[in-house]
Amino acid sequence: MNKERAVVLLSGGLDSTTILAIAALKQMEVTALSFRYGQKHTQELERAEAIAKHFGVKEHIIIDLDPEPFRGSSLTEDKPVPESRKNISEQIIPSTYVPARNTVFLSIALGIAESRKAEHIFIGVNSLDYSGYPDCRPEFIEAFQRLANLATKNAVEGNPPKIHAPLLNMTKAEIIKRGTELGVDYGMTLSCYQPNSTGESCGVCDACVLRLEGFRANGLTDPARYRKTPDGN
Repeated sequence: MNKERAVVLLSGGLDSTTILAIAALKQMEVTALSFRYGQKHTQELERAEAIAKHFGVKEHIIIDLDPEPFRGSSLTEDKPVPESRKNISEQIIPSTYVPARNTVFLSIALGIAESRKAEHIFIGVNSLDYSGYPDCRPEFIEAFQRLANLATKNAVEGNPPKIHAPLLNMTKAEIIKRGTELGVDYGMTLSCYQPNSTGESCGVCDACVLRLEGFRANGLTDPARYRKTPDGN
């Protein structure tokens, strides 16, 4: 029996690794897709490569994008990353938002999916425990699915790819619980927006705070290495 094919957006972080594990559980033939877009935390790509190898994906593509469209974010320019923010999930878009990033990534994934004859595209966006990014909302995923239903030869011929966002309505704690059940080694992942040269996470950016809270809610210790944590330890 031929396996169904999937393109999985893989950043090297906790969420994208969890969706890769979900796709692997479905025994899909996976193309992992990562991007170098001018982000300062490029260590995530090293993690993505190791994670892709660990899961035995068919191919792992890293695409280099011109960083010009992604300017203005504290992830791509010399601007401070917000630290120790309270009420992270409030609808205030922080400086770590990268302009149109998920729109660009999904558009490229759509092309890769058509060229690989993949029926599925997986993205690890989350609308509950997140930093207020507009391209992590259910409305965005629904809108992109409508675009995917129209934009390609496969779609016009009646075979549009299905956009999967399995973490969309899960808390970070629920995501970690699910990944742990699937045997994900979260020690391989990097969520931090500003890791140091040795790969230690800062412990105080939004991504670190949400991640740490998720592990604590499960009664687990985060296997990532931290320079400090929100409680100062």
